[in-house]
Amino acid sequence: MYDTVFSGKFYYNGQFQDLDIGVCDGKITEIKKHINFKREILRHAVFPAGTDIHVHFRDPGETEKEDFKTGTISAIAGGTTTIFDMPNNKIKIDNYSAYRDKLEIVRRKAYSDFGLYSMFTGNNLNIIDKDSSGIKIYMGSTTNASGLNNYNASDINGINDLKIPVVFHAEDPVCLQKNHIDAKNLMEYNKSRPPECEDSAVSTASKMGFKNGIIAHLTHNIKTQYLREVTPHHLMLNDEMDLGSYGKVNPPLRSRELQGLLLDEYISGSYDILSSDHAPHTQNEKADFEYAPAGIIGVETRIPLMLALIQKKVLPMDVFIKTAIYNPAKIFNIKKGEIKIGNYADFMTVDFTS
Repeated sequence: MYDTVFSGKFYYNGQFQDLDIGVCDGKITEIKKHINFKREILRHAVFPAGTDIHVHFRDPGETEKEDFKTGTISAIAGGTTTIFDMPNNKIKIDNYSAYRDKLEIVRRKAYSDFGLYSMFTGNNLNIIDKDSSGIKIYMGSTTNASGLNNYNASDINGINDLKIPVVFHAEDPVCLQKNHIDAKNLMEYNKSRPPECEDSAVSTASKMGFKNGIIAHLTHNIKTQYLREVTPHHLMLNDEMDLGSYGKVNPPLRSRELQGLLLDEYISGSYDILSSDHAPHTQNEKADFEYAPAGIIGVETRIPLMLALIQKKVLPMDVFIKTAIYNPAKIFNIKKGEIKIGNYADFMTVDFTS
C-alpha cells in the first residue's frame, strides 16, 4: 500500500535508476520500474537524504548564535534531514534534568529529525539520561567543556551497556597546556594545539575499552580501532588561508600539506563519517582572533561541498554516499541513508547540470 508514489532517477543499489517509489506514512513500501498510481515527479538526480551526527545548535543557552529552528532549516536546505546535537551547551547536558529540559525545547523548534548527546565527564554516569542518542567525551578543554575527569572501569561498562555511540573530542589536556600560546593567527593557533595532542588523546581513548567509539574531526591520519570522522573544513581549508578568526576551530586547521594528505585519504575511502561540526558564533565574538571562540559553520554546506567535488571528478560517488549518507544513519540505527523498503522516504534532489 502507498499514499504517494515518487518517480525519478534514484541512486539505488550503487547506481542511478529510473524508478517509481511507493510511500505510505512516510516510509518506502515499494520500489519498481513502474507503479500504476498517480505519481509525483522528482526532477534531477535523487539521493537518500543525509545525516549529520555532529552539530552544535546552541539551544538552550546561546540562541543569539543559533537555535534548533534556524539550525534544522539550514540542515534541510543542505540535503540533511537528521542531525545529532552535541551536549556542550552553555547549560551543559550532563544530567537527566538538563537533557529533559533541552528535549522539551528542541521538540517545539525542530524542522528535521534529531538526536541529542549527553556529556560524560568521568563522574556523572548515574545521572546521564538513558534515552540519550549518544555520549560525548571531551578529552581536553574546548568551548563549554573542561575535559574528562577521573573515571573507572565500571563507568566504561555502564556506558557500553547503553549500546549507543561514544564520540571523542580527542585533544590531550597535558599536551594542550604544554603547547599553549596566545595565538594571534591561524598558524600560531595550529602550533598551540598541534597534531601530537590529537595523537596522544586518540591513543588514550583507544585504550578505554568502549565498544562503539568514534573519534571526531580528525585532522590527520591516526590509526585506531574506533570509527573515524572528518569534516569539510579540515578537508578543504588550511592555516595558510586568509580566514582570520572565522577559521579558528578545535582542533585547528592544519598546514596545507596535512590538509592535502587528509583530503587524499578521504577520497581513497579511508574514513567512515563526514560530519559538519557546525559550531556558530556571533560576528562580534569573532571580531578579535585572540579572544574569538573556536567554531566553524557548515551544516548547510557539508553535502553541497562534496557534491561539487563529485562534479569535478575529484571525489568518488561511493565515498560520499558511505560517509555522508549511509554510515551515519547505520551507526545510529535509524531507518535512513539508503533507498530500501522499510526506510523513511527522505530524499534530496541534485541538479548536476547547473
